[in-house]
Order: sequence, then C-alpha cells, then structure tokens
Amino acid sequence: MELVARKADLVRELQFFQQIVERKNTIPILANVLLEASGNEVTLLATDLEVALRSRCEAAVAKPGAVTLPAKKFYEVVRSLPDGDVNIETDKGGTTVKVSGGQFSSKMPTLPREDFPSLPEAGGGAKATIKGKSLLQMVQKTQFAITGEDTRYYLNGAQFVLRADSMTFVATDGHRLALVNVPHEGAKGDDIKAILPRKTLAELGRLLADSDVDVNYERGENHLFFEIGPRLLISRMIDGQFPAYEKVIPKGNDKHVEFERDRLTQAVKRVAILSNERSRAVKMVLDKGKVEVTSSSPEFGEAREPIAIEYNGPSLTICFNAQYVLDFLGVVETEVVALELKDEVSQAVMKPVGADGYDYTYVIMPMRV
Repeated sequence: MELVARKADLVRELQFFQQIVERKNTIPILANVLLEASGNEVTLLATDLEVALRSRCEAAVAKPGAVTLPAKKFYEVVRSLPDGDVNIETDKGGTTVKVSGGQFSSKMPTLPREDFPSLPEAGGGAKATIKGKSLLQMVQKTQFAITGEDTRYYLNGAQFVLRADSMTFVATDGHRLALVNVPHEGAKGDDIKAILPRKTLAELGRLLADSDVDVNYERGENHLFFEIGPRLLISRMIDGQFPAYEKVIPKGNDKHVEFERDRLTQAVKRVAILSNERSRAVKMVLDKGKVEVTSSSPEFGEAREPIAIEYNGPSLTICFNAQYVLDFLGVVETEVVALELKDEVSQAVMKPVGADGYDYTYVIMPMRV
C-alpha cells in the first residue's frame, strides 16, 4: 500500500478514534486502526468490539491495500508532522509501515489485516433521519446520569425512544434521572427503542460537537448505526429492559421555587468547597423570601450563602449531592431554573424555565444526613 494524504485531513479523522481504542486490552489488534486505501480515498476503522467507528478522507493512492497501525502512536506521529502531505507506505515484507512528512521519517510495526475483526453491516433494520443538533442536545443532557459500574447492566446506558413525532433520551443511576424530549418528524410506525451504552453517547457527543448535519440512524438486530457525514458509528445495544422511569417522576410536588441559574450555580460551587468530600452534601433551607445553601463537615468547617427568591410556603430543609445539582445546571441554557419539592424525603424535580425546542426533567433523590 502506498498513499499520500494531507496532514490536516488525517489528524481531523484520527482524533475521533482515540477514545474508541482501549488503552488496556487483551487482544493486540484492537489497539490498531485499520487503513484501507483505494481509488482517491483512505478508509479508517477501529473497534473495541462494543463500539466501532468507520471514517474516510481524501488521499492520492499509488498502490491500493490495507494495513493496521497502532492507533495512538500513529495519531501522535501524524499530529507532530509539519503541515503538508503525509506519506504512508508498506515495506515489501508487509511487517512495517513507513510514515513520513517533511524531513521526518519513521517505521511502525503492523499487525495482519486478517486479524482485524469484521464489523457488522447496516441493512434491513428500522431507519430514521434525525437532526444532529437535537441528538447532541439529548446526549449532553443525559449522559452524566448514566452509572458506569452498576451490576444492573441495563443502567449502564441511556434509553433512546424514537416515535413518529418525538424523540426521548432517559438515563438514571438510581439516585437521579435525566429525561429529555425533543420534537421529531418521522415516518409513522412502531416506536423504535434501544439502550445505548455510555461510551456510545460519549462518541456521539464528540462526533456531533462540530457538526450540523442530519444523522441517518438504523437499528439492527444487535447493533445501532449512526451515519454522521463521512463517519459511521456502530454500537452494540445493551440487551435488557430499561426501568419504567415514568413511575419515578413525582406528580405531587406542590412547592415551586425559581432561581437564576448562574446565581444558584455559583452558590452551590462555593458552599460545596467545605462539604464532606465523600458525600458532597449541601443543604437548601427554604424560608419566606429566601433559600440558604449550607454545608458542614468536621474536617473543613461550614459554609452558607443566602439567595433571595419568591417563596411564601412553609419552611423546609432538603439535602442534595452538590455534584448532582451542578451536573444539571451545567447543561441547561435557560437563565432561570425551577426546583419542585414535596417534602424533605421525596424526590425533587429540577427543570429549565422557558426552554425552547425541548422538554427536560431532572429527578434527584434527597440525601439523608
């Protein structure tokens, strides 16, 4: 194989593969990215057997062929080259690959193309076209609520539900639940449901961050396919039954408080500095006309900060994990957020006020301290 590609094109594509490839694995070929050159382009592939990515970029191909290269070192080498062309050429024995640019030249080991796992192909499953911005919005507002260590494997992902007129993402770790709905104009038919692994959401977020294209989505028998411009993300589905999350959302929270988002964010951040490092507990003490955000710990002392609010209900004290509150505040764009409560021990609900184009509900369990 012999080809010449622009450094900028290769770096742009290779950066997306760095989180796909696992740093620690027992199968050496999974540390490599596969390059397949033909015509006027080179196709790049990488997988960890759960999530895979296929991409392509323009190249002047002198000799078609395929090689695998260590994904991380290949990326580091290409990124370090001077701007311009990158030359990639296999030796006659096929055991090393020459990567060069400018005055720089290197030889890197390759593993057999035959060892690289075959990737599932799309075709025959339920399909839909999704607005990329809407999908990114849903990913950002739910991925932090996914647990990464729960033995209930179906909680290690977010449920995606595609309906004829809307899309839903929902994630929970048992202590909080993030639910977002956005409008969607699609073909009529049965709802398409799938549980997406946490890593898949992270990769979707990266691929969509700088893109404003429609996403072609397909649900296969065991895999999900997301075509985003020249890139195809393939993900194994989590097999299982997602909890009936509708039952978790409280209906009787009769106390409503609204905050300026930035004001509440800064108060929680400051007060949390002196909270217990393990529990990260902060209390909200509601009283007429104000809420006082407080924390205390034997090691660090105590902190408090009052915030003026419109509230005429009974006094109430409720305790939350500060990071859970900040996770929500960090992904909503509205200037005002609402907190809906019932009492000190029941689930609370946080929502953006005046959100445009989406409906977002964040359920958070209070702490007992």
